[in-house]
Amino acid sequence: MKEKRVTIHDIARQAGIAPSSVSKALNDSPSISEKVRNLVKTIAKELNYKHNLTAANLRKGSSRTIGVIVPKINVAFFADIIAGIEEKCFENNHRLIICQSDESFAKEVQAVDTLIRQNVDCMLISLSQQTQSNDHLREITNHHIHLIQFDRVDHQFASHTVVNDNRQTACKAVRHLVQQGYKRIAFLGGPGQLALYKERKEGYLAGIGEANLTHPYTYVADNVLNTQTAFHKAIELFEHKKRPDAFCTVSDYAALGVLKAAMASGLKVPQDVGIVGFSNEVFSEVTSPTLSTVDQQSKMIGKEAADLYFESILKENTPSFLHRVVNSNLVIRQSSGRKTGAKRSKPPAATI
Repeated sequence: MKEKRVTIHDIARQAGIAPSSVSKALNDSPSISEKVRNLVKTIAKELNYKHNLTAANLRKGSSRTIGVIVPKINVAFFADIIAGIEEKCFENNHRLIICQSDESFAKEVQAVDTLIRQNVDCMLISLSQQTQSNDHLREITNHHIHLIQFDRVDHQFASHTVVNDNRQTACKAVRHLVQQGYKRIAFLGGPGQLALYKERKEGYLAGIGEANLTHPYTYVADNVLNTQTAFHKAIELFEHKKRPDAFCTVSDYAALGVLKAAMASGLKVPQDVGIVGFSNEVFSEVTSPTLSTVDQQSKMIGKEAADLYFESILKENTPSFLHRVVNSNLVIRQSSGRKTGAKRSKPPAATI
């Protein structure tokens, strides 16, 4: 059977003093003699006693703990965000509890409930693909827990937010493709209910309109975030008489699917098909050809979200909601590097 954890009551019994005196001795209270303090600390060491930070912090009215919920832990984008948050938590002597929704609304709600029960001081959340309700966000604030939404946010629910310049960057990606001579640019988007995917779609449409290009309805598809779905959608579009000659996608996983589809269809990238992804995942640098993408400065998003709490909310206790925008960078690699007027050539036996 699991042994019971050592408490101040165990130390008190062995030292022959009151538990309150043990607590004072462990906290170096001047009301306790040096002799008793040394005795208590010696017994605590012998019994392998560990101070209960949670109980101590609760007595002070704060758990000094932050909770974060992300859709996927094993995706580089979110892993970098967590790294940025953790770095700031360490600097500010706070603990971090990490939860994963796995793109499930039910798991996201469960994670929120878990963190509320853990009595976190602040909750940072990026919504799952399935999330269409904000009742669980209201539950957070109803428990007087600070809420910061980042990346995938619900603007209908008032809270602090940290986001990217999604609309501008998507437009910039289209401009780049146009400058490289592409004219039939398709768009593979995400769930329409999430603001960042709406914004990226708006940026794509703005770029198309700016260049006076057409975009048949078949060129635009939502809910195409993973590699397999993007592969099948791209294969379908490549069979059209006027197939797209470029793809602007909202995820690198979708961009990878398009790259595989191009190879399977005997098309050469970037000569026949240009591709731009989003998120600057690690694999985008090692595909052949390498993938052009948008670097969302993911670690900076994490730092900004944590800083928003430590430097603004915690210190100023501001009544108004703060909104921060982290600028993205377009990273141009081989998959979109065709120059205007480049000649088509036979497809290579490329591998990924």
